[in-house]
Amino acid sequence: MSLEDLHLNLRNLNTEDYPQLKMLMDAVYHDIGGAWPKHTIDKLIQEFPDGQIAIEDDGIIVGVALTVRVDYDEFSNPHKYDDLIGHREIIRNDADGDAMYGLDVLIHPDYRGYRLGRRLYEARKELCRSLNMRAILAGGRIPEYYQHANELSPTEYIEKVARKEIHDPILSFQLANDFQVKRLLRKYLPEDEQSKGYATLLEWNNILFEPAENVLDTRPTQVRVGAVQWQMREFDSVEAALQQIEYFVDALSDYQSDFAVFPELFNAPLMGLQDRAAQQDQMSAIRFLAGFTDKFKTELSRMAVSYNINIVGGSMIEVGEDDRLYNVAYVFHRDGSVEHQAKLHITPQERRDWVIEGGDNLRVFDTDAGRIGVLICYDVEFPELSRLLADQDMDMLFVPFWTDTKNGYLRVRHCAQARAIENECYVVLCGSVGNLPSIENLDIQYAQSAVFSPSDFAFPHDAVLAETTPNTEMVLFSDLDLTRLTGTAPISLRWFRRRFSTLMATTPTRFCMRPKWPWITASSLRKTW
Repeated sequence: MSLEDLHLNLRNLNTEDYPQLKMLMDAVYHDIGGAWPKHTIDKLIQEFPDGQIAIEDDGIIVGVALTVRVDYDEFSNPHKYDDLIGHREIIRNDADGDAMYGLDVLIHPDYRGYRLGRRLYEARKELCRSLNMRAILAGGRIPEYYQHANELSPTEYIEKVARKEIHDPILSFQLANDFQVKRLLRKYLPEDEQSKGYATLLEWNNILFEPAENVLDTRPTQVRVGAVQWQMREFDSVEAALQQIEYFVDALSDYQSDFAVFPELFNAPLMGLQDRAAQQDQMSAIRFLAGFTDKFKTELSRMAVSYNINIVGGSMIEVGEDDRLYNVAYVFHRDGSVEHQAKLHITPQERRDWVIEGGDNLRVFDTDAGRIGVLICYDVEFPELSRLLADQDMDMLFVPFWTDTKNGYLRVRHCAQARAIENECYVVLCGSVGNLPSIENLDIQYAQSAVFSPSDFAFPHDAVLAETTPNTEMVLFSDLDLTRLTGTAPISLRWFRRRFSTLMATTPTRFCMRPKWPWITASSLRKTW
């Protein structure tokens, strides 16, 4: 047959083509069962019509490529041909699949030598690109292997075909069409005696593939934070305190905040439910306060879910399994999960009056709006803690605090702002205000809550994104752009942190981060880092 006699047309199969397709498949696959039943082909055309491609010459089908959609992760791993076949020989087509799987490519014996197989492969590749599919996978027979099985293993045979020392009609063709052998499949098609049941898993990668972002799985780059500058006030009951908290959570949710932040020990006024004489025993009073923590945790978790907002629940007193007291911040996720971070450095007043112990764990929390860390008040004055969190790619650091005087507040503020600059992260500072002379140890409060940024061109000139009026109950809102946290400095501080970590790991000598804390050594920090 001469080229002048050919009148080729590339088109999709339709159900009326089955008689011609059956004749072609019976002729080509006579050794492995022949044609698929009609209902199999009809179902394939119905579910994935674009993937069933035919070449006809003057109306006669002379070449066919059959294809299904599959999940790449499943079929790029070992599998068998039968994994594609369901009940009654229905080929499984995954409508949500991210890859194409080449089932068959058939060329009529009289039309071989005209590169029609390449034309079908190119049509498949173009379809893969147009549908933005990840790849084309195929299980390829090695029909000439039986001639070499006595002297070559399947792997050796494949290597020789790849080096063109042996010609295999299927594998050689696929390699010539930019397919790569991904792995050897065993017992892929047991009835294929020529291939001894072996096959190659081949893959053609679509370099133009762009994964479609799943909005539900993608974290936002714009995050809104709402902080409550909470007024310490007397409450007649636990329910009254929770009602006031829910009012603020509701308000912040109405403004579509991703986070609602409360101060350190914001439920401490509940110690006032005891009379003044009972409060004189501070150990008893603080354990009385700890008795409300479980109820608060339950209710705040409910609010986080109900109002669709993550709540950084300031901190509350918790009785540990060892019957010791801890100052613990809770992160209430809007999916209902709850995580916690204990205060690590306890102030002299907390240790003396309430016998509170420091925690021994520091971690970053994954939320649906970024990676966050929590350092309670005094903890933010220790730069090594935030450095450890930043090394875990923290985006935002929340600092719930409670200070009574302005100089105490300024210590926390200046250290918090330094942490934002050092670690290229946002820092949210949230404190309490008001006077409670009737409650022991809650006489006065001083706070000016704020949100700090790194100090660079992408941020405000003073690195302050928002701040409240001092000593006034109010809420603060700030929109944080997480994309600005990368590449803001001429020399990346995140690179510097990693370099500093390496330096510490190779430094055997003791050193003191602060003269005040001679127990901090390179080896002790290395255990944490």
